Amino acid sequence: MNTVREQPKPAPKRASVSRFDRITRLAVTGSTNDDMTRILGGERARGLTLVADYQESGSGRKGRAWIAPAGSALLCTIGLPDPVPARELWLVPFWTALIVGAALRSHGVDPLLQWPNDVLIGGRKVAGILCISRVTGDYAWVGCGIGINVLRPQGDETLETITPPPAFVSDVANADREAILQSLLHEADTQYDDLHSAQRVVRAWEEGAHVPGARYRILLDGQREPFEAIARRLKQDGSLLVDRDGTEQTISLADARVLRE
Repeated sequence: MNTVREQPKPAPKRASVSRFDRITRLAVTGSTNDDMTRILGGERARGLTLVADYQESGSGRKGRAWIAPAGSALLCTIGLPDPVPARELWLVPFWTALIVGAALRSHGVDPLLQWPNDVLIGGRKVAGILCISRVTGDYAWVGCGIGINVLRPQGDETLETITPPPAFVSDVANADREAILQSLLHEADTQYDDLHSAQRVVRAWEEGAHVPGARYRILLDGQREPFEAIARRLKQDGSLLVDRDGTEQTISLADARVLRE
């Protein structure tokens, strides 16, 4: 059974933002996404951020595990204050990547966005994004699940099980989890209205991902061998248009993953 409990002495907030000023802090939980799922669509979830010190069953895209030693990562789910059109759900993870990237840059980190939902430092994954939704008719309530590796733990054997090895903010900058959280919520508030402009989000994401021109190693579902391709542009359904040996090919969000050495 997953245990959810409030921290007895939550860290004080350093700044207040207009849309995302409510934070619930959890010492241990199954996952903040699971917790948000239970309340998503209700008034309580609107603009609420759930933050955990440790997740017992954190997960990433396609059911892969998210391993984060206790106290090392910023683990949170941000409930969007308003529903988004269901047809534009694909846009939310890319918008979320933009606010993560901007938050990290404010602390002296130079991140690279990678399709479809990762943020890298020096070619290594420092953050991942997994959004959840509850669709009601033509609209959807959304929670933006974010995991950012902040403090590299010393002597933790669980890191040795991760291939390729992850990056941590502390590898390149001095920032704690609370400071990054406040920067993240500030960026969410500042860039919130961009969710109404798919073209603006797409162009900003392409710039942050060095597209066109970024080189990708892609493994299609059901195939054993990956292939090399050059990303050309992000299409307005979240798929990636690539150049594969001189031929354009569209890679769907559901059909592939990007490999790193």
